[in-house]
Amino acid sequence: MGKELPRIAESEWRIMQVLWEKGPQTANEVVQALTGEVQWKPRTVKTLISRLVKKGAVRFEEEGLRYRYSAAVAESECIRYETKSFVRRVYQGAMKPALAAFLEHADLSAQEIKELQDILEQKRKG
Repeated sequence: MGKELPRIAESEWRIMQVLWEKGPQTANEVVQALTGEVQWKPRTVKTLISRLVKKGAVRFEEEGLRYRYSAAVAESECIRYETKSFVRRVYQGAMKPALAAFLEHADLSAQEIKELQDILEQKRKG
């Protein structure tokens, strides 16, 4: 990963998820997508979008008198970055205790357990 990914605050994650799920949106479309899900006023949503633009996580294109916003960073990259950051902060970078803690407290179906076993098998093979 060449460039440093922006730090996305907890409240900003929901904005990013809308843009990742729905693609380019106007600020009002983001507000509508979040209606009933969060208790934020439209001004709050627009402030969060502005912060994300300043951080480089969101870009925009002018569309007449409106702006259409889209994610400037990939969801998978942000998740990977946040996961590594969490493991560094909480588990001093040790992945095994982090995974063990998650698995110990997770309610997993037989299918999910099988999928995890397959992932571990692929890791073992290299």
